Amino acid sequence: MHIALFAVNGGYTHTNLAIRCLRRCLAADGFPVTLIEHNLRDRTDVMLDALADAGADVYGFSCYIWNLPLMLTLAADLKAIRPDAVIWFGGPEVSYATERFAEVLGTHVDYIVSGEGEGAVSALVRALAEGTPPAERILYGTPEPLMEGIAYSDEEDLQGRLVYYESARGCPFSCSYCLSSRTPGVRAKPADTVIADLRRFEGRGVRTVKLVDRTFNFSPSRANAIWRALLTDEWQGEYHFEVCASLLDEESLSILAQMPPGRVRLEVGLQSTNPPTLAAVNRRIDPEAVIRRLEQLHRESKVHIHLDLIAGLPYEDYARFVRSFDEAYFCCDVLQLGHLKLLHGTELRRRAAEYSYTCTDRPPYAVLSNRWMSYGELRRLDGIADLLERYRDSGRFSRALDVLIPRDCSPFSRWEGLMNYIRTADGRPISRISQPDAYRLLFGYAETVLGGTALAAFDTALRADYAAAEVRGTRIPW
Repeated sequence: MHIALFAVNGGYTHTNLAIRCLRRCLAADGFPVTLIEHNLRDRTDVMLDALADAGADVYGFSCYIWNLPLMLTLAADLKAIRPDAVIWFGGPEVSYATERFAEVLGTHVDYIVSGEGEGAVSALVRALAEGTPPAERILYGTPEPLMEGIAYSDEEDLQGRLVYYESARGCPFSCSYCLSSRTPGVRAKPADTVIADLRRFEGRGVRTVKLVDRTFNFSPSRANAIWRALLTDEWQGEYHFEVCASLLDEESLSILAQMPPGRVRLEVGLQSTNPPTLAAVNRRIDPEAVIRRLEQLHRESKVHIHLDLIAGLPYEDYARFVRSFDEAYFCCDVLQLGHLKLLHGTELRRRAAEYSYTCTDRPPYAVLSNRWMSYGELRRLDGIADLLERYRDSGRFSRALDVLIPRDCSPFSRWEGLMNYIRTADGRPISRISQPDAYRLLFGYAETVLGGTALAAFDTALRADYAAAEVRGTRIPW
């Protein structure tokens, strides 16, 4: 029996960890497995050709909020071409509220695997091979021990790629907007095992290893042991960890302060600095303490800090979100404004009526409004998020932004002012503005809020940014 595992990733350089974990389990049972991996920019007919050409008896689709509509379309087309093949869906987007799939179950989707897939998928494939297919259409996985080693086969070319790695499963927290709250407890590989696995990636020329652990430093001593190992010169790759800043102890801060530039990236989910908001979503952190730790780390280390805020949480209106933004702005390298999504299976979605939430019917289930924020206010914050990504996160305007947004002003007021200026002066969405025009518009806005020596300093800084990031010899566009 031949199995094909299918994934559609967000980008070309990405890899799908789930189908590789499942391949290891199925290969251990003696089943041949083909991986079919595409990204959202690939044409649908090319993906369908790859699925049909695989000639598999069983197809597993890895489903997320960004690919579910596409997966449903491809499953229907594949079933029309290969009516005898068994198709099952798995992944976080199909694990909860499975009644949504009543119309497709038994037609072009034969089974849904809910929850952790290793054991459930192995049992399904064995049953199919033995000619005793399960009568139930929805199969439930149970927590499994983490398998040793990395899920990437020796034959895969990982040179220069971004790969995902799981050193722990589960989360010690129970944030009501996150699916990780549905898995109790944390199961983790020992620090020595993780270090050995990361060395294997290093030996294969991986560019970036992104650990998918929901809270990597749930055990500070374990995290510190792994970070301490990354201090030596043998490491050349970049390692991305999602951490809880409240659990960064003095030893953590000391180790991270010694980290070479480009070695470690930390992603920190602050989400809000409003205590009633954090309490409402079961986020047990002290926002002031988090910001103090991150300011120290940002000041004393070369670690890249990515900080998340979420717009649309309970008890945070527009003005209070502005305060969260301003309080968080200077303690990180990237400030990402997320837009709350009411994911199926989360407590916050279950309590949506209590908070007067409305959201889109289709993925990604983005919030449209709630009791504290209107649709228009959330859209304004989406506009600020686009500006941050284009100007701050790209790193191409860093010198100029340091002049434009000094510490004695409200960072949000400057970004909101820039958004209003661009809408008036140009009118195009930020994604459709050319790079020369992005420089020109930034200078035009600076002329409205700066003057004298400050504007001259801004002009000098922006020219330095342009010279560093753009083609030499091109005309200054402002």
